[in-house]
Amino acid sequence: MHTAKISGAGHYVPERIVTNDYLATIMDTNDEWIKERTGISERRWVENGDGNTAATMGTKAAKKAIAQSGLETSDIGHIVFATISPDYYFPGCGVQVQESLDMGTIGATDIRNACSGFIYAMSIADAFVKSGTYQHVLVVASELQSPFLDKTTRGRNVSVIFGDGAGAVIVSKANKGEKGIMSCHTHAQGKHKEELTMKGFGTQHWIGELLENGIDPDIHYPQMNGNFVFKNAVVRFEQVIGEALKKNNMTSDQIDCLIPHQANLRIAQFIQKRMGLRDDQVFNNIQKYGNTTGASIAIAFSEAIETGVVKRGDIICMAAFGAGFTWGSVLMEY
Repeated sequence: MHTAKISGAGHYVPERIVTNDYLATIMDTNDEWIKERTGISERRWVENGDGNTAATMGTKAAKKAIAQSGLETSDIGHIVFATISPDYYFPGCGVQVQESLDMGTIGATDIRNACSGFIYAMSIADAFVKSGTYQHVLVVASELQSPFLDKTTRGRNVSVIFGDGAGAVIVSKANKGEKGIMSCHTHAQGKHKEELTMKGFGTQHWIGELLENGIDPDIHYPQMNGNFVFKNAVVRFEQVIGEALKKNNMTSDQIDCLIPHQANLRIAQFIQKRMGLRDDQVFNNIQKYGNTTGASIAIAFSEAIETGVVKRGDIICMAAFGAGFTWGSVLMEY
């Protein structure tokens, strides 16, 4: 059994900055209301026609991750791509990245676990490397959400939260003596699937129905039971972080940096307080990027490295909770 590690990371966000003050011009909201409930000051949304898609943003992030790792694209044995906002219904974005980076005929696995997508993708890549199947796996998480948000007062509780962007890492075989990824943990609870969902464009709704009735906003915009999601999130976050620490006989004070899914700053602050973590032990960037769903941890991790918050040898815990419900954690030495 081998050990896996992260050898490189990168991220990309669109250039367009959408502030809370701008949103106040298109819906009944204001900067104070949004900050108080979410902690978000601004987010990135693509410009229509700027060429950004889930796949192209993912490719940009992947290029940076490969460059940081010191590897060549020819060294990568497999791609795992996480998104709930793919360019096509099928095929998945993984093959688009493969084509864009001229990666031959390597395999590409696509997953759609929403906010916990990056954690699930990491668990797959970790298993590939630990089993010896591949030495280097490219993990990409990318979301293009702004085109499908209800940008009216009706949809403000959801639409003010989400942003666009992509992050990527290279999961590689570790050298002897490196701890690397110590454990991955994933869970799901399908009975709550409709508490955070977008039902549209699924096969429950046939083409004839759509042609006859048109687009129904109730199924084609994201729907979220905010209070219920919050209450479940804070419980599952703490549980799955504790699970990782217990598995590795560690305590929270040994974490150098907790990188939670950037869903809501209040959730991250609640977990930080519950775990007794200092401000310098938690990295949040939701304030400027919003919730980029499956991409949020990947973006935050890359930015934490880029800004010097995360350094080689640090103990990193990543944790996510989202639609499904699905949740998970990764504990590693970077």
